[in-house]
Order: sequence, then C-alpha cells, then structure tokens
Amino acid sequence: MARKSSSSSKSKGSMEIHRVAHYSFFAGVILAIVAGLFRTLISPEILVTSLVILGFFVGLFNLTAKETQPFLLAAVALMLAGIVNLGLIPGVGLYLRSILSNIVVFVVPGAIIVGLKAIWGLASD
Repeated sequence: MARKSSSSSKSKGSMEIHRVAHYSFFAGVILAIVAGLFRTLISPEILVTSLVILGFFVGLFNLTAKETQPFLLAAVALMLAGIVNLGLIPGVGLYLRSILSNIVVFVVPGAIIVGLKAIWGLASD
C-alpha cells in the first residue's frame, strides 16, 4: 500500500509541475503580447529576464517526447519570422515587430532546453 501512495504522490507532483509549466506558457505568451502592445509599460531588462525564465521553465517541464519535434519546428519558424522587418507596416508594424520579438525571446530558451534534451536522448541510445 505504501508503494502505491508514494508512486501516486510522485505522479501527482509531476502533474502539478506540468500544470504550472502549462500556465507559465500562457503567462509568457500573454506577457509577450501585452509588453509588445504597451512597450513602455515594462522595462526591457525585466521583460527579457521574465520571458527567458518562463521559457526555460516551459522547456524543462511542459513538453513530452512526442511534442519535441513540433515544438522545435515551430521555434525555428518563429525565429525565422522574427527576421522580417514588420516595422515597415504602417500603423501596426511596430507593435507586431515588438510582439514577435518578445515571443521569440520567450520561445528560444525553451527550444534550447528541448534541443539539448533531444540531443541527449539521441546520444544515450
């Protein structure tokens, strides 16, 4: 009986970490969008630090093995999209560029962690 409760408590703790990481993903996306729309609301140092920490947390705890390849592909697509100078679009361009830059800052740390996990898994096989 004790084993059953300890294994269920282990999986319960794992589920709690996964849930917190899931919410941190939404928090990171919302923070990136809000900070992109209201660019002077948050200082750049605090914004980048917050997005990087949230991105690392998402990369460490939120993704399963089957989500690795789609996540890395999406991260590469976002990084390539970040190259485009959306600031040239009249009216909304500066906001779009800022939002996309914030999302890239949020996704890159997670991509680094997931990429390292994938390489580690390939090397250990």
